[in-house]
Amino acid sequence: MFRAGYTIKDQHAIHFVTFTVVQWADVFSRHLYSDIFLDSIRFCQETKNLKVHAWCIMSNHVHLICSSSEPNKLSDTIRDVKGYSSKQIIKAIQENEKESRKGWLLWLFSSAGEHNKRNKNYQFWQHTNHPIACSTTQILKSRMDYVHLNPVRANIVTKAEDYYYSSALDYYKGDHLGQLKIDYL
Repeated sequence: MFRAGYTIKDQHAIHFVTFTVVQWADVFSRHLYSDIFLDSIRFCQETKNLKVHAWCIMSNHVHLICSSSEPNKLSDTIRDVKGYSSKQIIKAIQENEKESRKGWLLWLFSSAGEHNKRNKNYQFWQHTNHPIACSTTQILKSRMDYVHLNPVRANIVTKAEDYYYSSALDYYKGDHLGQLKIDYL
């Protein structure tokens, strides 16, 4: 059940959102699947007015600071990103002959899908995004630090700008060095 506290009220305001893989499965430990997710974001940037201000892909979840402009609604674009990326990642898992966890991952996503009326076969993402409106400079800065320092806190890198799947590279080392177009704040 969705609670009113976790809805996007202003569809064009900047929000911090988190997408979490069901059961916190470490899918994004494979670059292939992270790249599929980024392709989905790029498509929405190009066709649905998605603005990405900061981002980070961890092994089992993704953080975005994003917004959308007219005529698109942020909640609709998030739905589309999650829907498309989940289908493409599951397809890639099914077709990946080198995926040692294929049976387990497909079983996990199938089991999650069976327990949810909103899915036909598989459920890849948890349904909630826990959006937080970045309505003040203080909230925005704290969420930006949270996103960029996530790999540091997880002891993956010692400096945020050294993490490949993050916008920290863009913010700390220069414009457009990372994987996505950034709409700087």
